[in-house]
Amino acid sequence: MMPNRLKKHRKRAHGGDSHMALVPFIDVMTILVVFLLVHTSDVEVVPNTKNISIPISVASTKPRASVVVMITKEELLVDGLFVAKIADVAASNSALIEPLRKALRQQSDKALVTATQQSIADREVTIMGDRDLPYAVLKKVMATCTGSDYGKVSLAVIERDTAGPGA
Repeated sequence: MMPNRLKKHRKRAHGGDSHMALVPFIDVMTILVVFLLVHTSDVEVVPNTKNISIPISVASTKPRASVVVMITKEELLVDGLFVAKIADVAASNSALIEPLRKALRQQSDKALVTATQQSIADREVTIMGDRDLPYAVLKKVMATCTGSDYGKVSLAVIERDTAGPGA
């Protein structure tokens, strides 16, 4: 025979408070809601641009996910990976940047694995360049992008309100 004290303790521990079973469920649902809110937004996340001051423009369409070529004041990057130094690009006499072409071809090959029916006209690249970038460097980057079988070349800009001052 069990003492009354043990019977009461077991009754409380095993069959007493049923609302305690809902607490883990509510925690899981809260985490699920936060995860879905974060990962289903319409905003396109672009790489960190603290080294680049992007030009301002009136954009009518939202950007799509694409390969990002970032041109800082010192470096040329493809999807965050170093490709070349801007000083070397500016000093080169060639119209194409060979390290950039190789990096873009690698990205293109990855895209072809995921989308086998993707044509050259459908491949997209977005160029994020500093507003003070020399045009000769930008021209070489754009020529290399089109020479690397990318049909759509876009320039990243900051959207400006059309009704604001200076519009």
